[in-house]
Amino acid sequence: MNCPAPAIARQGRSSVAAACRGLALIVAGLAMAACGGGDSQAASPAPAPQLSSLNSSLASPWALALLPDGRMLVTLKAGRLALLGADGKTQATLSSGLPVVDASGQGGLLDIALDPDFASTPWVYLSYAEPGSGAQAGRSGTAVARGRWTGAGLSELTVIFRQSPKVSGGGHYGSRLVFGRDKSLFVTLGERQQGSPAQDLASHLGKVVRIQRDGSVPTDNPQLGAAAAPGLWSYGHRNPQGAALHPMTGELWVSEHGPQGGDEINIARAGANHGWPLRSYGCDYGSPVGEACRIGGGVHAPAYVEPLSFWVPTSIAPSNLAFYTGSMFPEWQGQLFMGALAGQALWRLQLSGNTVVGREAMFGSMGERFRDVRQAPDGALLLLTDSGKLLRLAR
Repeated sequence: MNCPAPAIARQGRSSVAAACRGLALIVAGLAMAACGGGDSQAASPAPAPQLSSLNSSLASPWALALLPDGRMLVTLKAGRLALLGADGKTQATLSSGLPVVDASGQGGLLDIALDPDFASTPWVYLSYAEPGSGAQAGRSGTAVARGRWTGAGLSELTVIFRQSPKVSGGGHYGSRLVFGRDKSLFVTLGERQQGSPAQDLASHLGKVVRIQRDGSVPTDNPQLGAAAAPGLWSYGHRNPQGAALHPMTGELWVSEHGPQGGDEINIARAGANHGWPLRSYGCDYGSPVGEACRIGGGVHAPAYVEPLSFWVPTSIAPSNLAFYTGSMFPEWQGQLFMGALAGQALWRLQLSGNTVVGREAMFGSMGERFRDVRQAPDGALLLLTDSGKLLRLAR
């Protein structure tokens, strides 16, 4: 070890040696005391994260919600709800008390969220692809309904939001549900593969909306003009299939699909325009992939909001987001996790404030499309895959 320079300056050679020996003994004693014993070996490194399967029989799961009693609710694309035990095993598959869904294409029963006051008002919120009827037959749109949890199913189902207009086709429903700190509800809405309506403020397509829990519009939403569709929060989105509230700032972060490349992470702020379809780091379908074909030149600023991070040239098809706040992995505190569908990986994003300073793709060798990621109360991460698996990442 090195002896401090001031001690060397004050003492002769023999006394310096004695001082260093004494200092070494003191430091060693402090290290032993800190470790709680006399073992001089260095502390063992933390065990590596382990991925285990809790369930492998779910039929096209889309989203997961954790009930206070430890059980779980999982939405199934075909329009059913799986009730799982705390161990992840299926206890029941529910079909009554649920909305009618259009399960074609990317539609179906999609996201799920519990009321912030679930202990006293046990509402469960569901987003889904709602089929049209009458003059709108053959069309569909994202809708949100809520039902009261009875302990074994839902009752009193009520639709609180409908995307307008309904359109034909089976893609880009968006559909994530996130409660803000003030208990208002954010709903992400894809542009249904229509493109330009994402810039049309009279339409809900390609938007994030913010509503109250009963479906009414908060009075402090951004004022975007008399002709604006009700509830608009931000616009110029393509297909935002992931969303999470930042644990420190309370801001809404969203992930969204680009065309050929150009998948993005954004902060959806009040009144912000994220540029689709006028700007993208991706390319039109059928174009040779490269910088020259980036839509609108790629760069969003200053006219539109620049993404925090984007993926080029290959799309990974991002799914849901989760900020890590648990104690099981202290080295991951404050980091952002994101599933990927086409990219078949779980992404870990390191952050410095709002800047993404590092990205890692995990479990890419499994060949799984990671649809949802949620943090469990014990700090483990729960993952849903399109193949029907519920996985637990823990140590």
